[in-house]
Amino acid sequence: MKQKLTQSFLQYAGLLGVLVLLIAVFSLSSKNFFQTQTLVTIANSNPDLIFVSVGMTLVLIVAGIDLSVGSLLALGSAVIGVLMVRHEWSLPAAFSVCLLVTGLCGLFNGFVSVWFSIPSFIVSLGMLEMARGGTKVITDSQTMYIGSRVEAFGEPLQWVPLSPAFLVAVMTVIAGQFLLTKTVFGRYCVAIGTNEEAVRMSGIRTAPITIAAFMILGLLCGLASLSQTSRLSSADPNAAIGLELSAIAACVIGGTSLMGGRGSVVASFIGVLIIAVLQSGLAQLGVEDAIKQLITGAVIIAAVLLDALRVRWGGRSG
Repeated sequence: MKQKLTQSFLQYAGLLGVLVLLIAVFSLSSKNFFQTQTLVTIANSNPDLIFVSVGMTLVLIVAGIDLSVGSLLALGSAVIGVLMVRHEWSLPAAFSVCLLVTGLCGLFNGFVSVWFSIPSFIVSLGMLEMARGGTKVITDSQTMYIGSRVEAFGEPLQWVPLSPAFLVAVMTVIAGQFLLTKTVFGRYCVAIGTNEEAVRMSGIRTAPITIAAFMILGLLCGLASLSQTSRLSSADPNAAIGLELSAIAACVIGGTSLMGGRGSVVASFIGVLIIAVLQSGLAQLGVEDAIKQLITGAVIIAAVLLDALRVRWGGRSG
């Protein structure tokens, strides 16, 4: 127990050290980076990625993967836009349908993957195309401007420069970490990702737990839809392309294993902040998008290599 706590402390300390180092480097390189406005902008621009990364952490821990999250976000945003603009629904009603749609999509991913023994990579790849196609169909491939009726969730509050979306995202991280570490569901998720067959032979039904992880991710995609829609004041059918890669990268940087059985929601949250600071700092330095992609990709590969070395060293020490 003491060794486990020590490893967790070192993991969080290492991630926070990387985050502080990035902030320090960019602050020295750009006089405008280390300002309240810049840091607040970074926070308020990434709640959608935080929401998705929380759910992605759970899915990766059960040894699954979901490549459809960007398309689900766009689909949920399109549902909100169509219902509010064309049918004059209220935001709460439109958001409820958005959650229903994205949650069912997540449920479908999990159900098909588990009950038909199809790799979740393939199932979610199909859902990626289906959801993106559905988004373009219901919006006629046009961006739908919603306006002020949806902006409040993404705008900074009067008493604090942070948006409700970011504050809800932080609360979601806390709830996700509690679910993972303090509940039977969370312990089963870790056990399934570590050795599903052993869990099944112990008399535990693994299918409902795995499906639930995918459904939770789908619901969180709905929250991410609201976050992005409120920030943009519109529903864009081409929104969130590549979001799945950013979410997986944040989880990997945070130490979540792509093989399942290990991960931390809080660490994934720090991974999101590392990616956000890295991209924002490079943008302030005037780095081209292609170079930013190269650097971000190199950071992800480095994180995977460090994780592999940590596992190898841990196996030898045991």
